[in-house]
Amino acid sequence: MTDAPLWIAGAGGVGREAYDTALAAGTPVAGFLDDRARGTTVRGLPVRAPADVPPGARYLVGIADPAVRLRLAALLDAAGGTPAVLVHPRALIAPETELAPGCLVMGGAYVSSSVRLGAHSQVHYNATVGHDTVLGERVTVYPGGNVSGSVRLEDGSTVGSNAVVLQGLTVGAGAFVGAAAVVTRDVAPGAVVAGSPARPLVRRTGNRDPGPGPAADPGRPV
Repeated sequence: MTDAPLWIAGAGGVGREAYDTALAAGTPVAGFLDDRARGTTVRGLPVRAPADVPPGARYLVGIADPAVRLRLAALLDAAGGTPAVLVHPRALIAPETELAPGCLVMGGAYVSSSVRLGAHSQVHYNATVGHDTVLGERVTVYPGGNVSGSVRLEDGSTVGSNAVVLQGLTVGAGAFVGAAAVVTRDVAPGAVVAGSPARPLVRRTGNRDPGPGPAADPGRPV
């Protein structure tokens, strides 16, 4: 089973970056699983619908959206799939660090000592995760994100490109830290924060300035 080729769920930008990671790691890839592109080829590999995954296949969900990642992982698990761990050879994983099934760590990432990455979490290229930090399930740290030590990133939370989360803080479940934000206090579950220091985004009505929208980190493809 461990030698079986990998199927990557998602043929978009993150899926292709996961494929690049697999190539660098010498991990054979059988193809992609993507409803929107099924019946085509991507990077010379076949694309199937997720429902058509071979029984017992090894898979990795290469999609940034945590909710979609949850749905696809559940579908593939129900089909008897086995989530794989994929780490780029130019990533650095320090001692006493645990990576749960389904994790993706891209090139240039640094995951420090005694860190725990929950199932289907992603640390993108050139991101750093400090010592004793805990990532829940389906957490995403985008390129260049800097998560300090002893931080807790709860299930489905996202740290945007080049954002900073300072020591010992908690980013709540489903929260989104915008690109280049500096988080200096805990972030509530489901909140979207941006700026330095990071503050919750507030939508205004009427003739007042609407302020920045929630797409604080639009640069990463699904």
